[in-house]
Amino acid sequence: MATYKLTLYGSAESYDLYPIRDFLRRSVVDFDWVDVAQTSEDPKVADLRGGQGYAIEFPDGAWMVNPSVEDLAGHMGWIHRPKYAEYDLSIFGAGPAGLSAAVYAASEGLKTILVEKEAMGGQAGTSSLIENYLGFPDGISGAELAERARLQAQKFGVDILLLRKGIRGSFENNLMHADLEDGEKLVAKANICATGVEYARLDLVREPEFLHKGLFYGAGAAEACLCTGKDVYVVGGGNMAGQAATYFSGFARKVYMVIRRPTLSETLSDYLLQRILKNPVIEVLYHSEVVELDGDTALRRIRIADNRDQSSTWHETSKLFICIGGKPNTEWTVGTNILRDKNGYLYTGNNAIDCPKFREIWPLERRPFSLETSVPGSFAAGDVRFNSVKRVASAVGEGAMAVTEVHRYLSGT
Repeated sequence: MATYKLTLYGSAESYDLYPIRDFLRRSVVDFDWVDVAQTSEDPKVADLRGGQGYAIEFPDGAWMVNPSVEDLAGHMGWIHRPKYAEYDLSIFGAGPAGLSAAVYAASEGLKTILVEKEAMGGQAGTSSLIENYLGFPDGISGAELAERARLQAQKFGVDILLLRKGIRGSFENNLMHADLEDGEKLVAKANICATGVEYARLDLVREPEFLHKGLFYGAGAAEACLCTGKDVYVVGGGNMAGQAATYFSGFARKVYMVIRRPTLSETLSDYLLQRILKNPVIEVLYHSEVVELDGDTALRRIRIADNRDQSSTWHETSKLFICIGGKPNTEWTVGTNILRDKNGYLYTGNNAIDCPKFREIWPLERRPFSLETSVPGSFAAGDVRFNSVKRVASAVGEGAMAVTEVHRYLSGT
């Protein structure tokens, strides 16, 4: 989003700096990392040495100490209010599906707003390298792909609200009303939910205590610079976990993939499987689960159990990345007529029709479109949708397809 370069000051123990590094990396903002523990005496970083503090220096000399992600984004001019009182289309979630929908909607003349609670790209934006997406034979990082899509959306006039979270939705007078966490309200004639899923937790006793203090959800590529020479553990056997393990193998002494299954072939694309099996730095721990965490002010070791006989072993590590299937972001639908499955995924099209409650709540004579939920004018695309294909290409396709159906809805056909 920016053409300038920032400088981040802190120590390896500046745990609160991880969300800043992660946000900047996913936003494709270049930055230098200065470990204050390794620098010569410098008055402006003296207060940071030996503590948890961190600072950011901007090219113009501006200096921010312990800023939040919101503080940083605000300083860079990325946070603003909606431009219009009413939109043709509101899109929640700026992953591949949401970005695709935004580009196609705005390019076809719809007044469009795109709302994202974190950084551009969603889960795909954390991927270090996507190699099986059409048109990129050498691969492309998820962040770079998302940034290119953002630039396209911006070119066509999409209103992008960053670091905003929708907490409640309602449908009145054929309009979708959304309440944002900061108190802002949005109104649109149609809506696409592309909010994706969050990584699942391990639900271990000390898990919240070690968040960003050695334990991370997702691929965590922003942490790679601090993994040099260390043993890294990645929980999960899907493509995201495989990409993370491959990426970390270029920094770490050893990378261990922890999976419950006896094989990776059922959950991992073949090109990643072959690469992992041939990489001497990566070792796969089959039939394994992380069952306990331990440490002082940060994670120091994990206990891994064999799920065949429940025997377990402690492993020393300060880097644990959890990349397992998660929970869809659909809490905002509570109180509406949008139907979800038991896990929270949104029913659309025929899947919505098959629900016993559908006949009671669907007000129109026509059937819902294939990506339309049980509320007319409200659509779903990407991972948040029930039975979706969890791939970038399919999410991009669904985003474009949803816009086609939005046009049909708005025209009354």
